[in-house]
Amino acid sequence: MAETTLLDANVLLDMFTRDPRWGSWAEDALAEAIEAGPVVVNQVVYAEISVRFTDVAELEEALPAAHFVRENLPWEAAFLAAKAHAAYRRRGGTRATTLPDFFIGAHAAVRAYRLLTRDATRYRTAFPRLTILAP
Repeated sequence: MAETTLLDANVLLDMFTRDPRWGSWAEDALAEAIEAGPVVVNQVVYAEISVRFTDVAELEEALPAAHFVRENLPWEAAFLAAKAHAAYRRRGGTRATTLPDFFIGAHAAVRAYRLLTRDATRYRTAFPRLTILAP
């Protein structure tokens, strides 16, 4: 049975930048996800990684459609992301730039996808039923 995996931007950025600590892990984990089934990126992930590219054509080449499914963020995920972000702030979360992570986690949660990330802590807290693939 194929398993769909949503990618967190940090996995792709670690690969593209050849991060000395996480680059190899990211490549191996992504290869396993592709082997298991469809791998999805949404507009949030696309936007977050776009800063590493000079134009859209270059980014599109780095994310070939044969391996990366583009999927719109579901409306239900936007609602869930806002609720999860508000709960994070009520628990004392101080990072104001976390909303994109909540969009990513909510998308995976609403669609019952696995999430491939190297930053699992916030996702586990906000989306406890989410299957997370992390180091």
